[in-house]
Amino acid sequence: MPNEVRPAAPDWFQRAIEYPAHSRFVDVEGCAVHYLAWFDDPGDEPNDHRPGLLFVHGGGAHANWWRFIAPFFAKAYRVAAIDLSGMGDSGARETYLPEIWAGEIGAVLEDARLWPRPVVVGHSFGGLIAMKYGSEHGEMLSGTVIVDSPVQDPDDTPLPNPSAPPKSKPKIHPDQETALARFRLMPEQPCENGYILDHIARTSIKRMDGGWTWKFDAKVMGSRRFGEPYGEELKALKCRAALIFGEKSAIVSRRTVRYMSSVMGPKAPVVEIPVAHHHVMLDQPLAFVSALRAILDSWVRNPV
Repeated sequence: MPNEVRPAAPDWFQRAIEYPAHSRFVDVEGCAVHYLAWFDDPGDEPNDHRPGLLFVHGGGAHANWWRFIAPFFAKAYRVAAIDLSGMGDSGARETYLPEIWAGEIGAVLEDARLWPRPVVVGHSFGGLIAMKYGSEHGEMLSGTVIVDSPVQDPDDTPLPNPSAPPKSKPKIHPDQETALARFRLMPEQPCENGYILDHIARTSIKRMDGGWTWKFDAKVMGSRRFGEPYGEELKALKCRAALIFGEKSAIVSRRTVRYMSSVMGPKAPVVEIPVAHHHVMLDQPLAFVSALRAILDSWVRNPV
């Protein structure tokens, strides 16, 4: 079962993944976009005045990467987590473009009734798409929280983009156990929380004819997803911004942090999570929750 965890999982984690999450879909330009909602049917809660909070996953990931994080915010916020098209339980497209993914964020914010002025939290590639949405529609947001998403100083040597995948057909594994054994974090890194990796792996595969495969379209992982001028979009954000990054991140250097901080301005929170690598919420989940709570609480106390 997707929500089974290893016996070593702590009580907080077990409680979090058992917290009710409702699966929903919204059509966006002919594609079924899936999201999880940690509240009852949006249409049944007209008097729910909690602010909205949307989590956006990284490249090749999905909404269940937030399954053990979102419940910590479910009492104070209307919380949802999106599967961008081509990933998770969302449908596939012939072509994937940043503007389409940004449109999917807007569609989920609308369908889940996360207005007015929600906060969008994006990890890695999801943080880049959140920036794009915020540069276009940020006046409708309370803020954008960027989690270990690299926006380099244009004077630096660019990070190499990943090469396009050699084939569009997914690798099919003969059984579930083989597929789970092949699960790897990208970029590769150590992670001491095996119970979290087990949860992520089990929610990252699906059965298909001939065996088991990953829940993403191979075309999503090509270099085209990095072709957007995200540095310009960070500068163009029309809302408040904050940055959370891992002390040991392989893709967000201290120089990158200084540059992003200079663009966001002196009032933008910048929080380093000690001992965490790129996948911050997997490495130090409770520290990540505390950091995000502090940022959101400060924004609530000082609305703009």
